[in-house]
Amino acid sequence: MYFQKPIDFAHWFNLIGAVLLFSFNRVFPKNTLNSVASFVTTLGIIAHVGLCTIDFIMWSFGNNDSAKVALSEHISNTPAIVYPFVIIGPSLLYIGLALHAANFIKTNTLSALMVIAVAPAVGISFFVLKNGICMVVSCLVFALGLLLLLNRKEADKTIA
Repeated sequence: MYFQKPIDFAHWFNLIGAVLLFSFNRVFPKNTLNSVASFVTTLGIIAHVGLCTIDFIMWSFGNNDSAKVALSEHISNTPAIVYPFVIIGPSLLYIGLALHAANFIKTNTLSALMVIAVAPAVGISFFVLKNGICMVVSCLVFALGLLLLLNRKEADKTIA
């Protein structure tokens, strides 16, 4: 991880991408489901920012593996950090975006199902399977579904 000197580009891009997801709360139809989805997505974005912060701190230790282990252990033993910023919080981002996608289940079924069905796969591949390839594939399918929904939304705007 520390080979990304002088900047941890991966986590900076991750952080910027998460913050840009705030715009999803404004582009989807305004209804009760959207309000709930926007709230959950916002909580997920906040948690994702916290997780990126933890990763930046971990990256800053460089090759000091004992410090990394100590920090990981401390985070794991601190429920006020591990649950909102590592386990539950970032999952809310995927849940919120899947709730947004549910608005399109009737009009754009395939894209909506790509997002809804794959959202749990991201978490399962990371926490249960601990398989990076499955996680990347899940994230790509999830992102593709969102992109298709956004493009469909844009097409609807231009027609109206």
